[in-house]
Amino acid sequence: MCGAKAGGPELAGVDVANETIIQGSVTRDGEPVNGYVRLLDASGEFTAEVPTSATGQFRFFAAPGSWTLRALVPGATVDRAVVAQQGQFTEVAITV
Repeated sequence: MCGAKAGGPELAGVDVANETIIQGSVTRDGEPVNGYVRLLDASGEFTAEVPTSATGQFRFFAAPGSWTLRALVPGATVDRAVVAQQGQFTEVAITV
């Protein structure tokens, strides 16, 4: 069974109303995957990168708008397009 907490990383202490949050998890065959997730802007330019946690989770604080998440894990690269809005968190499950 996947060790990722349902609903993504904990948001306690985060003022969601004033943030634009993109978060989620990376899994393969239902199991968390260690690797990296990149945040690319609407033109495809690199903006940020974070490692996944031991449970495959990641989080970015971004500007509102269109973004691409690129999961870079052993044996796979997967892109997911997302639209983020201030005051909300965008939950993304990436399966590789």
